[in-house]
Amino acid sequence: MPIITLLTDFGTADGYVAEMMGVLYSHVPGVTIVDLSHEIPPQDVEAARLALARYWRRFPQGTVHLVVVDPGVGSERAAIAVDSGGQFLVGPDNGVLSPALWALDAQVVSLPVPVLAAPTFHGRDVFAPAAATLALGVPVQSLGEPFSEPIRRRTPEARRRNDGAIVGEVLTIDRFGNALTNLVTRTGGDIVVNTSHFTIARTYSDVAPGQPLALIGSSGFVELAVRNGNAAAQMQLQRGTPVVLFKNGG
Repeated sequence: MPIITLLTDFGTADGYVAEMMGVLYSHVPGVTIVDLSHEIPPQDVEAARLALARYWRRFPQGTVHLVVVDPGVGSERAAIAVDSGGQFLVGPDNGVLSPALWALDAQVVSLPVPVLAAPTFHGRDVFAPAAATLALGVPVQSLGEPFSEPIRRRTPEARRRNDGAIVGEVLTIDRFGNALTNLVTRTGGDIVVNTSHFTIARTYSDVAPGQPLALIGSSGFVELAVRNGNAAAQMQLQRGTPVVLFKNGG
């Protein structure tokens, strides 16, 4: 059976997600809908991009990923559908679909906006019908005209200082207060952030409860955490906070 995943900033209190799900179930009876999250911070395209990057390739071939974090809804921004290595994605052209757009084989089309579409709810009236059509096996090329210049966002790259240290930054904060950075290391090292300084650990239990640490998270990037606590609050971290890595062994 076809699978459609949903990622939005709608929350679940107001019925917006339910309206989209109603469209999907009406068009594709028996479809499996997977709610990835509806708790992306409002209008936070970057947080949605990072969330999508974690999961989109882990689903079976043919999965349709519907992403609606769309601060430009109703504007001149394009609505797009993507075929990237047999995974399909639908959403606004604001960079949120970037993880799939960087693939060399990505095929992108612009979606027509129906005359009767609500200018404030393309999730229901544009993206959900397109996602349903893809779930039925219709090729992405049939949904619209080729779109050659979608917006592609990149994760900022860390930079090396003259003393060999690597300067990165906090990319996002998760619900535990852990801070994901853009730093990568295979040899461990020491982390300096604000007034905190500690050696990269293997896992949370390597330190006592309430103590800060850095570790290699499941995404492969260095993360900052507090065991059984909130690193963002305790270390005053936010998106863009500089983080310095002193590597062991280069």
